Amino acid sequence: MRVVTLFILLLLFTLQAFSQTTMLRVVAKQGDGIYTLLRRHSLPTTVLPEFLELNKENLGENNSLYAGRTYILPGSTGIAAATTAVATNKPVETSKKVLTVPLFGKKYERVEVLDQKLQGAVYYLVSGHGGPDPGAVGKYGPYELAEDEYAYDVTVRLARRLMEHGATVYMIVQDKKDGIRDSNILKMDRDEVNYNGQAISLSQTQRLRQRVNSINALHAKHKGAYQRMLSLHIDSRSERKNIDVFFYHHENSSDGQKLAESIHKTFYNKYNRHQPERSYSGTVSHRSSLYVVKYSHPPTVFIELGNIRNNLDQRRFVIPNNRQALANWITEGIISDYRKSK
Repeated sequence: MRVVTLFILLLLFTLQAFSQTTMLRVVAKQGDGIYTLLRRHSLPTTVLPEFLELNKENLGENNSLYAGRTYILPGSTGIAAATTAVATNKPVETSKKVLTVPLFGKKYERVEVLDQKLQGAVYYLVSGHGGPDPGAVGKYGPYELAEDEYAYDVTVRLARRLMEHGATVYMIVQDKKDGIRDSNILKMDRDEVNYNGQAISLSQTQRLRQRVNSINALHAKHKGAYQRMLSLHIDSRSERKNIDVFFYHHENSSDGQKLAESIHKTFYNKYNRHQPERSYSGTVSHRSSLYVVKYSHPPTVFIELGNIRNNLDQRRFVIPNNRQALANWITEGIISDYRKSK
């Protein structure tokens, strides 16, 4: 077992863990590209760098394949999963089914890959606001609750859950100091950065453009793979307004709509099971004017987790187990959507 560490730009890297006990050799068919070959043999696109290294003497222009030639598939029986994390000077050692992700914090950095339900799927996760912009702010007794801190904690928990099921995950907004936090009150700070290590802009439009540019560049690198983007936010309304989790997608994105409806259905079923005394009122609708929904290339779902000023909704964010439940339920909806897409 060895770990291939791919450094992206200057500050970030992707961890890939895979087994080399079985190096499968396959013959390319007419019209095959690398991604087609990988998908045919149930390999995620994250093994592309190793494939190129193993077959560098046998590739045509622009890494094209020659029909009839034999190619080596890396780690054909192993596990491959990825996430972005804060770069270190040394590779992080992992075993076949365990990844180490410093971005999750010391307590949660060890990630056991439980299964491959999301193998081959690529997810871009964006928590709302961050850096100089805390987003919506609510009062909770003597404390202030910032949207960016609670949205980030749910998002990073979601990233970990997706990785446990074999997905490739990119955290587009990152805070190397926070990790996953189990406190009720999450301290506000301004040290979040963009995926490429760039400081988050003071300008809202530029801030959103930074994120979309990162997503679209990564989307191009994973061309041919199943890819989805999720942006998590917390709304701000009247203190009296209790709202359930609701979802937006682009009006012309059937894939975005399917993903939103799949997660929505999971929440509906969970409410019926765990809170039968109240109905679930969350909705799915299109809102194409939202910048990240309009300009992100992968199908996108924009999620509002509740009203940060409402006392009942605040319990959804302030209690750590509830933040984990949000991540778990979103994950279930994502798995259901991916299963149907195959």
